[in-house]
Amino acid sequence: MDLSFDQRHIWHPYTSAINPLPCYPVARAEGVYIELESGEKLIDGMASWWAAIHGYNHPQLNQAAHQQIDNMAHVMFGGLTHEPAISLCRKLIELTPDGLERVFLADSGSVSVEVAMKMALQFWACQGNQHKNRFLSPRNGYHGDTFAAMSVCDPINGMHSLFSEVLSHQIFAPAPQTRFDQLWNEDDIAPLAQLMEQHHHQIAALILEPVVQGAGGMRIYHPEYLRRCRQLCDEYDVLLICDEIATGFGRTGKLFACEHAQISPDILCLGKALTGGYMTLAATLCSEDVAMGVCQGSPGVFMHGPTYMGNPLACAVANASLDIIAQGSWQQQVTDIETQLKQQLLPLAELDAVADTRVLGAIGVVETHHPVDVARIQQHFVRQGVWIRPFGKLVYIMPPYIISPEQLERLIGAIQTALQNH
Repeated sequence: MDLSFDQRHIWHPYTSAINPLPCYPVARAEGVYIELESGEKLIDGMASWWAAIHGYNHPQLNQAAHQQIDNMAHVMFGGLTHEPAISLCRKLIELTPDGLERVFLADSGSVSVEVAMKMALQFWACQGNQHKNRFLSPRNGYHGDTFAAMSVCDPINGMHSLFSEVLSHQIFAPAPQTRFDQLWNEDDIAPLAQLMEQHHHQIAALILEPVVQGAGGMRIYHPEYLRRCRQLCDEYDVLLICDEIATGFGRTGKLFACEHAQISPDILCLGKALTGGYMTLAATLCSEDVAMGVCQGSPGVFMHGPTYMGNPLACAVANASLDIIAQGSWQQQVTDIETQLKQQLLPLAELDAVADTRVLGAIGVVETHHPVDVARIQQHFVRQGVWIRPFGKLVYIMPPYIISPEQLERLIGAIQTALQNH
């Protein structure tokens, strides 16, 4: 493998073209292991950024891909339909919180957020409320790297402050502070409630990541905050968009994080684990009221249509992934992961380099006092036989659900030794 060509010509995520981070060449992957070209096998602690929940090279997912590609890899979704898409949308409506009846299939998580925001704007415009054209969002949120999605990410501490002058200016509430396992503090919702009261006439939707804020800080907050957000949206006639791209399909211990608060959004964004990490696919679901409202008056249609919308190959694999989910093993797997993380990861808070540790479901987070040296700590992890990709002050894991206790212990041990020497 020509790594010099890669380094000189290929851009990797969040990497400098001047001084790129090292890349490790992968030969194959199976189960929870990523096998490097050098023969080293690394236990994957990242599930390929939340996605590979069933592990790699899964026989059911492989079979679904093989069968579908023999029929058709892709046809346009404009004016055509097919069984993989119909079956997938039926399953999504059955699995997701009540009231979500319409499915828009997209090709990435960021696009599903763009679609959700566009739905909200078109919904109000078609009701004659063009002035409801801004979004309210808690700080420390992350919703993707495309332009509308960037505009609702944290404007100060997020990754997109460089673009602040060209992004739409949205309304931001302080991030929720009451942790998941703390006694609810009513003061936590007061700033968002005040902003809603002041600006509801111009707010199309409140958009947030339910219970777990992902790349904006890996923060885990109290479900009551989400419940109160639902109540405020109902009170002030504002749509609620829940971004479950990272949290969907069991990661937090519930099939969807909304279930921790027993609420249903008006619009729901899904992605990442939808295909079990095999290929890119996303979905935006909405209520019947939103769907009908979007299509009232001119132009009478929802103005969006990705070229690869409803890709049959991706839909077929997503169906197989949801079939595995439906078998229910994920519940015990995630419970076991959470128990072990609480026993073995949370005590790392005692290390001098560590500011905080937190766990929910199959998510384990270690926050350090100072940003880590990514290249250096990554090298340590590879030497320890694990794959963990930190960012900033966050060293976190969200492994495939099929991970064994011994493999998870190796991930936690590698973090411990890295931070002891930090």
